[in-house]
Amino acid sequence: MSDVRPWWEHRAIVALLILLSGAPLWGPALPPLTDLPGHLGRYAVQLDAGRSGLLALNYAFDWHWIGNLGVDILVQLLGPLLGVEAATKAIIVAIPMLTAAGFLATVREVHGRIPPTAIFALPLAYNYAFNWGFVNFSLSMALAFLAFALWLRLARAGSLRLRAGLFAILSLGLWTAHIFGWALLCVLAVSAEVVRQWDAGRRWFALPLTAGWNCLPLALPFLPMALTFGDGGAGGQPFGHTWFNWPLKARWVMSILRDRWEGLDVGSLALLGLVVMGGLAAWGVRRRRPEGRSLILAATIMAVLFVLMPFALLGSAYADMRLAPFALATALLGIGTPNQGARWIALAAFLFFGVRTVASSVSLRDYDRRFSQELAAVDHIPKGARVLALIGKPCRVDWAVHRLDHLPSMAIVRRQAFTNDQWQAAGAQLLTVRYQEAAPFLADPSQFVTVTACARRERMAYPLAIATFPRAAFDYVWVIQQPDEAADDRGLQPVWRSGRSALYRVTTE
Repeated sequence: MSDVRPWWEHRAIVALLILLSGAPLWGPALPPLTDLPGHLGRYAVQLDAGRSGLLALNYAFDWHWIGNLGVDILVQLLGPLLGVEAATKAIIVAIPMLTAAGFLATVREVHGRIPPTAIFALPLAYNYAFNWGFVNFSLSMALAFLAFALWLRLARAGSLRLRAGLFAILSLGLWTAHIFGWALLCVLAVSAEVVRQWDAGRRWFALPLTAGWNCLPLALPFLPMALTFGDGGAGGQPFGHTWFNWPLKARWVMSILRDRWEGLDVGSLALLGLVVMGGLAAWGVRRRRPEGRSLILAATIMAVLFVLMPFALLGSAYADMRLAPFALATALLGIGTPNQGARWIALAAFLFFGVRTVASSVSLRDYDRRFSQELAAVDHIPKGARVLALIGKPCRVDWAVHRLDHLPSMAIVRRQAFTNDQWQAAGAQLLTVRYQEAAPFLADPSQFVTVTACARRERMAYPLAIATFPRAAFDYVWVIQQPDEAADDRGLQPVWRSGRSALYRVTTE
């Protein structure tokens, strides 16, 4: 094998790919991810640490150890230096870059080079879960791939004792970032150990025991999970959704790259599927033991887990949906590339990366404009006000969602206000809402409203919300994308309006 590496493996090209993976998020002042404003509200309370009487009246924040703290801890470190918004943006921009770095580091360790097919995986950093704003999860998955590359390197160097000690610590850190990242590392590591032991001549019936023993240092997070299981410290209790919801699982698969343009997103997914199938078919004409078998085994396990997992697990909603993009990415990293035609495959991969990067940049720019338009209302909210947020939800959700579900929490960040869109999940959040006078408009999902025809438990009819909210408990009503249905707005004085959104001051009880 020649020591001369092709152009796409040049260090400058690899560094450029990693850098450009963050490019779609460079422009927006506030990364327009659906849940991120809600997280920012929590970070503001966290950094305030009770110093502001206004925030302390409405919210309590209690630091304790759970498997969902990755970005929270980084904000705690960077926030005093940069401010909560700038610190959060820096971290969010870094997540897709770390994901790309993790993918490339892993594939380099597995194949000894960077097959051009691996470049097809890089746009999966902007998967549906990331666009939704599952930032602790996304950070942990990026870190899991980086940790796995180190796991493989130490095994290649024969430093198994060093690896055991180091990963006992790293596994706890990864679990702290988010439980899913730790679980992914376990799947990747066990798969790699099974293949390594098989190649060493170990009998098939001894493989699980030997691989499990070598991966035992990764089991340390079971200790904090066991200690806090009773109060949901591993992530809270299940949401009660059913298992094996096949239409929903099919929707999650189709939504792996879901962003704005359905044709482009589904077409991109189809192309990635063809790349995987072509790569697997090419294995038949290559040597008997392709380098990427451990990743293909891991991708297969992840696919099986996706099928078996319920909608919610350990307090994390959309549990199965989160896994699908990384099963596909792992398969893309595993298949490798035959020597013949590699340059053409590299050109196609770079073209795909460029198209998806430009598309993500344009989409996020447009979402940023919508965020800026809606956030103009915050300038009219007095400091410390108590704001009832009502966000219109359509009966039928289009492919491109408006991502405004938790935008009202920016009033917490910028005005130390109370809003009713923070999450309250036992064991999964460190923030608790104190302002009980707001009930039943206390926390997520009380901010969602719709037309009467399609109202349900988590989405109240807009006229009913206006008629029944406790007026003595709120100073303002902020309606975002009002449903197309009239409501009795007596006692509400308009302060600001933009299109179908408006801010009202409550003038009567």
